[in-house]
Amino acid sequence: MLTDDYKTEDFFDEMFREEGGVRPHYQKVADRLKALDPAEHRRKQTAVDLAFMRSGVTFTVYNDDQGTERIFPFDLMPRVIPDTEWQRIEKGLIQRITALNLFLHDIYHDQKILKDRIIPPHYILGAKHFRREFMGFNVPKDIYIHICGTDLIRDRQGNYLVLEDNLRCPSGASYMLENRAALKRAFPDLYRSARVHPVDSYSAELRKVLQYVAPASLPSSQPNVVLLTPGVFNSAYFEHAFLARQMGIPIVEGRDLVVRDARVYMRTTSGLVPVDVIYRRIDDDFLDPTVFRPDSLLGVPGLVNAYRSGNVSLANSIGTGVADDKVVYYFVPKIIKYYIGEEPILPNVDTFLASENEDRLFILDNLEKLVVKSANEAGGYGMLMGPWATQKEISTFRDQIRANPRNFIAQHPISLSRHPTWCSSDEGGTLEGRHVDLRPYILYGENISVTPGGLTRVALRKGSLVVNSSQGGGSKDTWVLNGDS
Repeated sequence: MLTDDYKTEDFFDEMFREEGGVRPHYQKVADRLKALDPAEHRRKQTAVDLAFMRSGVTFTVYNDDQGTERIFPFDLMPRVIPDTEWQRIEKGLIQRITALNLFLHDIYHDQKILKDRIIPPHYILGAKHFRREFMGFNVPKDIYIHICGTDLIRDRQGNYLVLEDNLRCPSGASYMLENRAALKRAFPDLYRSARVHPVDSYSAELRKVLQYVAPASLPSSQPNVVLLTPGVFNSAYFEHAFLARQMGIPIVEGRDLVVRDARVYMRTTSGLVPVDVIYRRIDDDFLDPTVFRPDSLLGVPGLVNAYRSGNVSLANSIGTGVADDKVVYYFVPKIIKYYIGEEPILPNVDTFLASENEDRLFILDNLEKLVVKSANEAGGYGMLMGPWATQKEISTFRDQIRANPRNFIAQHPISLSRHPTWCSSDEGGTLEGRHVDLRPYILYGENISVTPGGLTRVALRKGSLVVNSSQGGGSKDTWVLNGDS
């Protein structure tokens, strides 16, 4: 059996209990593995890899001498979450996005949370992604966060913790959908017998959200929605094209759009076509060179004026980035308590702020023991893994923290949960434990919905805690069981 030599070691293992034996919700997966020999597993994995290659399921790695375009690594072992466990995750994610949306509305209007000193004002007013230009602006339906990808991890005891929120242009949903399609082809009988919640409706639900937030003044009942991409050289272009195709909407670049009389139009062979909603996969800075970065060639001159005039809607709204600033993350438990009056269902990881004197001294004295993150970086960049860092890296971060303490937070390393993962070798391959996290996707339209599953990211390098694809990570399909399957 493939799992005969598997070792859980001193980590929380998703599939195996510490005292031995398979967790009940993994029993059907374990039974299927008993009948699967390594050669058959290799054949299935090869077939999936070839299918991904033909379909262009790729991502981009920058600054790498092995080339930029890669097939997205996918592991055939599914991650399985029981229904009762998922219900708590779902409630926690809905609680979190509700509070963060109320927070965004408040800081762009009355700023009560700042006046009440729940958050020191300088953290918000000095944040990189706080957009003063949108003070007092009412976004359509009062929804700022239409699509959210919140990263969850599990600690040594198996408790779910929020690692970070992704509120600007969260990526990865296309891989969630492709992973599911691949696993259904590889193990059709197992998938059917396990009674797994489907994720196939994600694209249709996303389109409903985009249509729901169309401008109120729209004369037509069928809003014209487009997806705005930076272009084919963007690391997530596969996803942009995939989602546009799935939703049946045009994918456009900035040069395909033009603004006339505060109204956005798409250039077509038949002339200009009005655009009502833009699902933008471009950061605020590059959206409109007349308002933000004047050197941007990716955006649309006049877009912000059209947005402020109520003639086009953007998802996610401009200015949401302030809420996924890693320093603001520190305050999310207080944000939930302030706006909803509840304790967080999904707690944060304990965090130190380098801008606080006491915390900064602790961080500087313990850099070799901590994980340090830049406040506004993503994809595993701008991060120091203290216990595994060189003295030169530690010294560089020490200088950066002293120079700009507002830009850094620190956390104790958490031994992310592990999951059996197929690891190829010259002898064929084995199942070994690799660290994982989970990115569920939350959609906020007429209602808030959480896709039952999400993207399980896996650190394919042995011992690594960094799951980002840009840093050598891959992914798994995530099964949420329907009932007690």
